[in-house]
Amino acid sequence: MAHKQNAPDGSAGKAGGVGSRKAGGAEDTGGLLDDRVRRTRRRLERLIGIAATEGNALLPLRNGDEIFGAMLGRIRSARHTVDMMTFVYWKGEIARHFAEALAERARAGVRVRLLLDGFGSRLIEKDQLESMERAGVQVAWFRKPLYLSPLKQNHRCHRKVLVVDEETAFTGGVGIAEEWCGDARNPDEWRDTHVQVSGPAVDGLAAAFAQNWAECHDELFDDRDRFTDHTPCGDAVVQVVRGSASFGWQDMQTLFRVVMETAEERIRLATAYFAPDAYFIELLCAAARRGVEVEILLPGPYTDKRVCQLAGQGYYEDLTGCGVKIYHYQPTMLHTKVVTVDRATALIGSTNFNRRSLDHDEEVMLAVLDPTFTATLDGHFTEDLGHSERISSGRWKRRALLQRAKETAVLPIRRFL
Repeated sequence: MAHKQNAPDGSAGKAGGVGSRKAGGAEDTGGLLDDRVRRTRRRLERLIGIAATEGNALLPLRNGDEIFGAMLGRIRSARHTVDMMTFVYWKGEIARHFAEALAERARAGVRVRLLLDGFGSRLIEKDQLESMERAGVQVAWFRKPLYLSPLKQNHRCHRKVLVVDEETAFTGGVGIAEEWCGDARNPDEWRDTHVQVSGPAVDGLAAAFAQNWAECHDELFDDRDRFTDHTPCGDAVVQVVRGSASFGWQDMQTLFRVVMETAEERIRLATAYFAPDAYFIELLCAAARRGVEVEILLPGPYTDKRVCQLAGQGYYEDLTGCGVKIYHYQPTMLHTKVVTVDRATALIGSTNFNRRSLDHDEEVMLAVLDPTFTATLDGHFTEDLGHSERISSGRWKRRALLQRAKETAVLPIRRFL
């Protein structure tokens, strides 16, 4: 089946029943889930104006051991083109592995393009950069801060996209750095989710790369781009939504708004950075008040942006007061960007649930209208809850004055977090 995922030992993935309508208890409600998929699809297509595509195969990948192996394997097998963009490209062994794989393919005659954010990838090792360029990798930088006006410096390219041979693509939360290696076994191995995509939705991710590449490079395409048709290879319906850094209401905001207002049964949100504006807090509270179970999974003791965490904690009292359940992930930094709704719809990509992602940065998100894929991500969420602590409403109301003072102190900068 299109969504079958094997564990490293060759057994079925941890979320049992993947690839079957029986996953997640859906065997008795297939008609209901189909109706939810149809309704959500039409709302998203009409209100965002982007057609969803059918015939896609999706493979969810958890943590660096699965994610990096799949990405590097696909790069090393490339025959025509490799297009890769990332916000974070730092240092360490995994960074060298990617640099070597990209350079080797370029030397073999493959057209390789690498787009790096001028701020997020500033720590890349210069010798790796030089070795890739010598091999023929085309490297471009998105908005280097020193060359920009203060206004543009705040709008970054946070998208993570890899497209190989126009046939296979990857997106999700991981950056190219040691922090993402491993399997979330300790604080040095971050928890994250990526997804491998085959089928027509690959074009949407390729367009996300092309949009940002066009700003940084004179040549948008060449004779290596074959513009091939896609053969259906699965049964997932996918809409690719791009968020762009500008002013006013964004498609990414519409995406989150539609799925939250559509929810009838359950919303599950896992995000690395939780600092939305009051409008989206009210969307969550309104869902809870109308009887939707709302669960939010966030980083706990391990976070790389304590200021952003404080900004979100300023809303905990309002959220828990409405019945929203908030959990802190305990083992390590939680870096996922996943939403599931009503066991039928899943959002996965680069977008956090904060002002920076929704208002300021270039982002990309897959809206997956598929109960089987959603059941897999729900299974992952349930497993993560087993390693989390729930925030008690009563206890949070009695939090220390120092904690309240810290939450108040970040209010003036919350819109930039």
